[in-house]
Amino acid sequence: MDQFIVQGPSRLEGEVKISKAKNSCLPIMAAGLLCNRPFKLNDLPDLRDIRTMKKLLFGFGVKINDNAFDCSEIHSTYAPYELVKTMRASVLVLGPLLSRFGEAKVSLPGGCAIGSRPIDLHLDGLKKMGAEINVESGYVHAKCSRLKGAKIDLMFPSVGATENLLMAAVFADGETIIENAAREPEIYDLGEFLISLYPQLKIEGLGTSTIKVQGISKHESNESVKYTPIPDRIEASTFIIAGVMTNSNIVIKGCDKDHIRSVTNALEMSQANLKLYDNTIEVLPRNKELTGFNLRTTPYPYFPTDVQAQFMALATMINDTSIISEEIFENRFMHVPELNRMGADIRLNNQTAVIVGGKRLKGAPVMCTDLRASAALVLAGMIADGETRIQRVYHLDRGYDGFENKLNVLGCDITRESSHNLIASL
Repeated sequence: MDQFIVQGPSRLEGEVKISKAKNSCLPIMAAGLLCNRPFKLNDLPDLRDIRTMKKLLFGFGVKINDNAFDCSEIHSTYAPYELVKTMRASVLVLGPLLSRFGEAKVSLPGGCAIGSRPIDLHLDGLKKMGAEINVESGYVHAKCSRLKGAKIDLMFPSVGATENLLMAAVFADGETIIENAAREPEIYDLGEFLISLYPQLKIEGLGTSTIKVQGISKHESNESVKYTPIPDRIEASTFIIAGVMTNSNIVIKGCDKDHIRSVTNALEMSQANLKLYDNTIEVLPRNKELTGFNLRTTPYPYFPTDVQAQFMALATMINDTSIISEEIFENRFMHVPELNRMGADIRLNNQTAVIVGGKRLKGAPVMCTDLRASAALVLAGMIADGETRIQRVYHLDRGYDGFENKLNVLGCDITRESSHNLIASL
């Protein structure tokens, strides 16, 4: 397993270009299963999860040439455990396969071990649309003659359930209404991609809690489609926090400030010095001491769970007490023991973390436990004294495209040590 070696403390300077959003690209790739003609996705990031999704689609019979896809000759609707176990987003093939082909056999999903994330909402919604679903031996078996439009009221604004049901509704008979739908920009992006595939498709309410889809009949076309997904708001947030933590002057380009408003608002309330433009955010050296914060993770458009760990790394250096409550996932504080190993003072009380800041971090060997925790440990290593060795960075490779290379360009002393090089040195 590869590891990162970070020499701290760091001071950053320069520009970084944000990659396209993993959490947009994955459902969009799955949505391509609805299409019987070629399509191309511009600027797909080079991520482990993207490669896994390509393998999954290839197994269905999708022809893939770089970032061009042809789903016209699907010969399988079976998603095996070997692939699905490594990436939760694999379950997003369920909706489009069922909508287009009337059947799917998909393994129950895996991904980061950040808590219980059942797919009951996905399955309940599909059942309301007329699907016959059985869960047996770790697989979801789904069948239907043709899905029917239905009104579905989600108990929680689940991003994955909203995406699966949105895709399932494309070829459903009649209107599908999703109430309490997730409002994330990635869902809006998915809807725009579906419309680019089928311009006659009517989708109302993207970006709101009520989405209406008027299903269409399947039809064939040879016209290819090109689409560019939105930038990654979590990657952008991570680099902004890196600039704030190192008291640097960096420019984050190719992002959408409206997608990260809750993050930049929280940083500015803590006295971070930011300049916001439409597609660029500049982090400037602060002219005031940072102050502590009290945050809780909630669904978009509010404070995102995917930057909770990065904010916790930031809180360790603030000469104040901060409080973070995690209300999305019950097991997303696994980075706390690792930060404490570096000298942080973080105390847990159920789903709330109290961070007594102002402690000088020191480099130490630490271990990644999930995707966003990995980024937080890198940020902590950047402000720590000495060397921090961060193990199991394959978690980070799932969601950050060329992370260490981008940090190196900004001036961070970070290197990747591959497992075979490590063994050879012993």
